[in-house]
Amino acid sequence: MKKQGFTTRSLNVPYSKTDPHKSLQMPLYEAVAFEFDSAEQIEANFRGEYAAHVYSRSSSPTVEYFELKLKALTQSHAVLAVSSGMAAISDTILAITKSGENIIAGHQLFGHTYALFTQTLVEFGLAVRLSKLKQPEEIEKLIDEKTRAIYFETVTNPQLEIADIEMLAQIARKHNLMLIADSTLTPPNVFRAGKWGVNIEVVSVTKHISGGTGFGGVIIDHGNFNWKLNPNFSKYTEKFGANAFIAKLRKNIYRNTGGSMAPQTAKFMIQGLDILELRVEKCYKNCLALGQFLKSHPKVKTVDYPGLKDDSGFKLTEKYFNGIPGTIMSFDLESKAACFQFMNRLKIIRRATNLNDNKSLIIHPYSTIYAEFPEEKRREAGIRDTMMRLSVGIENVEDLIADLDNALA
Repeated sequence: MKKQGFTTRSLNVPYSKTDPHKSLQMPLYEAVAFEFDSAEQIEANFRGEYAAHVYSRSSSPTVEYFELKLKALTQSHAVLAVSSGMAAISDTILAITKSGENIIAGHQLFGHTYALFTQTLVEFGLAVRLSKLKQPEEIEKLIDEKTRAIYFETVTNPQLEIADIEMLAQIARKHNLMLIADSTLTPPNVFRAGKWGVNIEVVSVTKHISGGTGFGGVIIDHGNFNWKLNPNFSKYTEKFGANAFIAKLRKNIYRNTGGSMAPQTAKFMIQGLDILELRVEKCYKNCLALGQFLKSHPKVKTVDYPGLKDDSGFKLTEKYFNGIPGTIMSFDLESKAACFQFMNRLKIIRRATNLNDNKSLIIHPYSTIYAEFPEEKRREAGIRDTMMRLSVGIENVEDLIADLDNALA
């Protein structure tokens, strides 16, 4: 039988248990706690011998179904839903490292990821060694016996640089390191992370998957890393084997830090997955049209969108993402003042900081997301005061072009 398409598969992921009412939509379970039939049964659960929901901070039927659905769509080993994309990143790093160890990361990181790595984690004795991730020798000179992972963003935000994922995977395998990808900008219908050697994905599902309707994150384990290679998993590999990473999260980091996803949020995410492919396709087509319009406008100095054929990142876009490198673009105007004037004249495109919302959103990264960074750090990260970031939504493209045209007049 021919393999089914993404949306067909999403609509037909079975529940873990048959719903007594044969509901076609996963019900919203708002319960805090779940009852057991006997004292022996609840003891067996706490001993890890009987699987069941106990308390919603650890798991719930609605959240579980979102995890199962995403696991099926990503063809991964396991999925853990958490409260935000930042929770996905921090839980993952805390699980794989301890004080005195380090990871290597790309230098053009999302602003709050950069702050987590350079401000928060250092206070716990964890080092993050930043690199351009362009040349193997630049990366390998940073690796030592305390290095645990290479961390990168599939497409950087807002610079829109694309990593050579295959090269990073080769280096990670050579040195027995995990390869961790933040794939927020490249949703699972366009990017198969496990195919390219990514071991762990962290995703802000607030973005593409929810379409701006809910707030959350996921950690995806592709089941292709030998956890015995990381000494921080020794007691977990003995008992849980290939499930060591998720077991450590559920029984330690995730459970004890309390960053669980709410059932109400999971309900939004379940619905978002079912129409994800449709929304991404519409946003992508809008991106192409808006990119061509902006490139032809005399007041626009530069346009960056790796989905355009003349963009320097287009070949990597075709290789890794089926030609769709997410649905945000950046462009430069003459000055910061021109950027602000342009933003204030927009009527349809919203001035807001989210990404991959159903609505089109615009922001000036230099004065917002990177406002706390010194000028030198902003320059290093490729953040200019003339740069705009446009997250393209599902509106009618003619209306978006008219809005841009009016604001640039």
